This record gives sequence, structure tokens and C-alpha cells, in this order.
Amino acid sequence: MKLHQLQALVAIADCGSIRAAARAVNVSQTAISKALRELETDLQLPLLVRNANGVGLTLYGRSLLTHARQMLGQLEQAQRELTHLKGQTEGHLRFAISPWMGMALLPEVVQLFRQRMPKVRLEIFEGLMAVTLPRLREGTMEFAIGLVSALLPRPEFACDPLLTYKMAVIARNGHPKQGVRSIHELLDQDWVVNYPDTGHDDFMTELFWQHNAQIPVEQVQRAQSLQLMLSLIEQTDMLSYCPEPMLTVPIYRERVSKLELEETFATDTIGIVTPRNTQLGAAAQCFVECLLQVVRRRARSNKREDRELFDAVGLLI
Repeated sequence: MKLHQLQALVAIADCGSIRAAARAVNVSQTAISKALRELETDLQLPLLVRNANGVGLTLYGRSLLTHARQMLGQLEQAQRELTHLKGQTEGHLRFAISPWMGMALLPEVVQLFRQRMPKVRLEIFEGLMAVTLPRLREGTMEFAIGLVSALLPRPEFACDPLLTYKMAVIARNGHPKQGVRSIHELLDQDWVVNYPDTGHDDFMTELFWQHNAQIPVEQVQRAQSLQLMLSLIEQTDMLSYCPEPMLTVPIYRERVSKLELEETFATDTIGIVTPRNTQLGAAAQCFVECLLQVVRRRARSNKREDRELFDAVGLLI
């Protein structure tokens, strides 16, 4: 297997057609087709199947794709490290961050990082860990700052815990149910929440079922972004469930409030998640150092906004 063959396979998988893949890697369609034919010949296996929408991967192609992404990701990381050793710290850093951390801490961290490594271009993903882990697995992302739970595949990923926080039920300011004291008084309401595709039962258990509260599933709506969720909470009587630190972010603090319920909800942990047995590149290490510096400084700060944030979290570093 040769590098250009693996690059062709990944490009076709990402683009869905040979023509689009050729444009993406800036080569001719003939070159892409030839690279795949040679790879299939070397392996003596069919990797592509043509369909009405373009081309897809066979079972063999999908299996090889996972390894191809990992190998290309490792090569990209090696290239970054060599650039750093030459004293020319530049390139591209990809990472993911949980939404509330992105709103509460990320701007200051990015400013500090840009001062230290102005030639490094950032690509930042806002996402839940269920979305992030496949990218870490493929090697297309170096690390994630996200939720650490029992569901994190420990043999595959390592984690350095940063903060703990509690989850809270929230409603728009002035909501008719703002004074209630139990989840059982909220089962006639519509809810809008943000959780991954595989997280329905975990979410329902955490918020309702563990408290012997039953709610029709059609009353629980999913929003695929926090902005959509906030708009629905603010402009309707929908309730929601989110990390308490989110309520210290101005855009949330000004619009929604925590309901003081008698039930106890989850305490979660945010950490830096990386593929196990891999070393962060120079830019990633610098970004993590910037993050830790900002967290520690703001945890010691007497500013009102910092005190509000760090009253809502537990520091683990």
C-alpha cells in the first residue's frame, strides 16, 4: 500500500465520487482511478462499488478506510513535529471542546495560544463526545476537552480530568413553573434537550426514570445545537437540562434560570481526552498549557463572573 493510494481512498470516501475526490486532492480523475485500481490489485480485493449516487466502499474498503485515516493522521502529526523541531511552529491543530467550556473559557485560551503560536491555524469542533471519539480514533483530531463518563472506552482513550460540575433543569426567566420543587410537577411540560444519537436511554434515566418519573417520549424534543435549544427555551415554555456552569455564560444567564428541585441530578467531569499511547504534538501541548493557565488564573480571580463560574464547578487540577 502506498501513501497516494490511501489518500485516494479517503478522498473518495469523504467526497462520494471520483470527480469530487480528484478536486479535493488536486489531481486528475484518471490519477485517482488508477491509484484505487492499483490498490485493489495489490490487495486482490474489491474496495469500491458504483451506485446511482456515485461510488461507495465495500466491506473491505470500509475496513481499510479506518486504518488509512489513522495512518494519514499519524503522518500529519509527524510532519507537524518535524516542522516544530526545525523551529518553525506552524500548521493546523484540530480539537473538540464541550459547548459550555467553549462559551465560558475558550475565547481567552485561544487569545493566549495565538500569542504563542501565531502561525498555527485552529480548527475547533463543538461537539459531544459521541461525535468526537470517532475523529480521535481516526487520527483526524488530536484531543478533545469533553465529558468523561463510564462510557468512555478506557482501553482506547486516556483522560486527564479538569473540572466537575452538576447538571440542572432550566427554564426561561418568568416561566410559569419556575417555583416548582419536584421533577414530578414538570411531567406535563414539553422539553428540548441536546444529547447524542446513542444517548436517549441514558438521558431519560438520568433526568426522569431514576426518580420514578415517567413522561411520554413525544414531549421530549432534541435540538442538534445549543443555539437552537436556547431559542426554543427562550421563546416557548419548553424546559431543558444542561450543565450548571452554562448558566454563568451571559447569553444564558440573561435568558434562563435553574429550577431549584428536590431531586439530585448527575455530577459530571470534564477532561482532556486523547488516544491512549499517543503523544500530543507541540501545538496541542501548547494549547493545553494555555487552557490550564487560564483555568487556574480564573479560579483564583475575584471578578464576579469568575467567582460565579468557579462556584459552579469543582477544580481537579
